[in-house]
Amino acid sequence: MGNLLILFDTPSLLVSSITEQLKTMGHNPVSSSLQVKNISEVKEKPELYLIFADDDVSDNAEALVYLKDRAIEGDIPFIVIGDDRELASVAKILPETLIRQKFTRPVNVKSVAEAVDGYLKDENRISKKKILVVDDSGAMLRNIKGWLEDRYRVILANSGAMAIKYLTLDRPDLVLLDYEMPVVDGKQVLEMIRTETEFSDVPVIFLTAKSDKQSVMDVMALKPEGYLLKTMAPADIIAAVDDFFAKRRFAKI
Repeated sequence: MGNLLILFDTPSLLVSSITEQLKTMGHNPVSSSLQVKNISEVKEKPELYLIFADDDVSDNAEALVYLKDRAIEGDIPFIVIGDDRELASVAKILPETLIRQKFTRPVNVKSVAEAVDGYLKDENRISKKKILVVDDSGAMLRNIKGWLEDRYRVILANSGAMAIKYLTLDRPDLVLLDYEMPVVDGKQVLEMIRTETEFSDVPVIFLTAKSDKQSVMDVMALKPEGYLLKTMAPADIIAAVDDFFAKRRFAKI
């Protein structure tokens, strides 16, 4: 039913027990040690990270930073298990906004499994439209995520190449695409999207910093679903995205 990645430093009876409990609930838990190399080799895209913190959390700092970046990009939260000191150490690396729930050891296997099950079955989360935001500016990505995440599931990509990689794994309901990016720009990304059968019809709205007539004409010549100026007020960007989905919803009626 739901995919999650279970992460630990050392295998234990607790890890095994929770894994088996989640399987009986119909979920697909995948396990990995807290090492960047092993995490990067996991092919399934998780909806949730379940971390078993250990005494030597500092030894896993590199992996936690790696996970934090992936969590921000993919809008993936954490559930963390550990004692008070271990949870405090994890919180120094993972922002509180990414941690959905903490469990202090000793824990009840059923309680942890039910928390995971509840998140993966959350109809409100599942029903949210997914928006892939592509921009080489980290500040712009963070801003747009902050503006839209109450209404939508927001996934971030800081390059055209990363955006294409995400599209091959998961289909968003909308792509907000920066027009001017280094290496692979917005025009090239849109061209790649339109030539791939699996996601050629994914709607794209350009983000652009230029509002002069020629720049706007250049953008619209590529026939996106629209464009948004980066200088627009946050409320106007939110309204424009809401309006886009409202029009598509009414068009299906």
